[in-house]
Amino acid sequence: MSPAATASSASAFAPLWERQAEWARRMAMVREARAFLYQSIFYIELDAYGREMLAALLAAQRRGVRVQLVIDGFGQRLGGVLMRRTERRALSAALAGLRHAGAIVTMYRPPRLMQRVLGGGHHVKIQVSEQGEAILGSGNITKSSFEGWNEYAVAVRGPVVPVLLESCRLIGGEVPEADVTHLQAQAATEPADLALDYWFCNPNLHQGPWGALGWRGPNALTDRMVAMVDGAARSLAVTSFYFKPTEPLMAAVLRAAARGVRVEVFHSHLDALPATDLAWIAAAASYGRLLEAGVRLYENRHGEHSKIVLVDDEWVACGSYNFEDAAHDRLAEAMLASRDARMVAPARAIIEGLRQDPDLVAVTRETMRQWPETVRRRVWRYGRFKRWM
Repeated sequence: MSPAATASSASAFAPLWERQAEWARRMAMVREARAFLYQSIFYIELDAYGREMLAALLAAQRRGVRVQLVIDGFGQRLGGVLMRRTERRALSAALAGLRHAGAIVTMYRPPRLMQRVLGGGHHVKIQVSEQGEAILGSGNITKSSFEGWNEYAVAVRGPVVPVLLESCRLIGGEVPEADVTHLQAQAATEPADLALDYWFCNPNLHQGPWGALGWRGPNALTDRMVAMVDGAARSLAVTSFYFKPTEPLMAAVLRAAARGVRVEVFHSHLDALPATDLAWIAAAASYGRLLEAGVRLYENRHGEHSKIVLVDDEWVACGSYNFEDAAHDRLAEAMLASRDARMVAPARAIIEGLRQDPDLVAVTRETMRQWPETVRRRVWRYGRFKRWM
């Protein structure tokens, strides 16, 4: 059964906005693991970060840690275009070396052919060890995530940690019940007073033979996000890689703006993803209706890859869910939500910092009028296929 919405709690919480702070925390967890280490990722590059992580995972496995790495098959294929052929081969060899040492390395692919053809998979980024801490974040194991784009992760301890680990089963992981029981027992010794909700959905587990084609849901995580946006009374701030949400979520954002909520969207500039402009085009196709509704749109030149939703400065959700169709009907996603000031305050500070970011560009009607004719034509031609970009 998919834990679509689980009320839980944490005994400790640490926001990880600064890029090297998250990296140091991840590497420390791997180095200090003694019994088991799980990591789920969308993709990994064989750059300096990928090499360091893979070497640390191999060292952990060799000292007796049960290492499990769950990579999304579609995400790795997609991310592979950023690597040279020699790097892809070297990455395959490194993963084979991990397997040879005894680690479990899984390339997750959904069960149905049409799901795989349409890019189904998992987008959940969880890292957890027997020490009792879990990291849930937005980034991948790449230089882009740790030296380029904005990303946001959180480190938590307490009862929510075994819940996070259990969801790894639903994205292709092999999770012995003993590991969950160990984390539950450990959490029981730590007073946990930070109330939160864990939202998770893998739509691939709920679809028929045609996968996303013709599928109408429900996606319990999307439903929670819609309800959160509908709950905004004064302000709504959203960060996402490219803002191109599935229609029910888009409608909720437009409803919020229509009832007078100050709606701000922070996402990536065209220049942030040199490999292709299609993701930006899919977002740009909706600029007109968003601006007409009064939504304040901002593009970040160095890339906004965090996933934060902040409502009325008093309710926050963060994790892996991008505002895009794929997050609704093709990819497993996970978010942590809370009204506790210890989670809300860091998100509020991040949003305030983004408003002052010199790399931020406000999008206006004038901005759109200044687009080159070639850009206008591409938005008109390809924007209608937003769902698949």
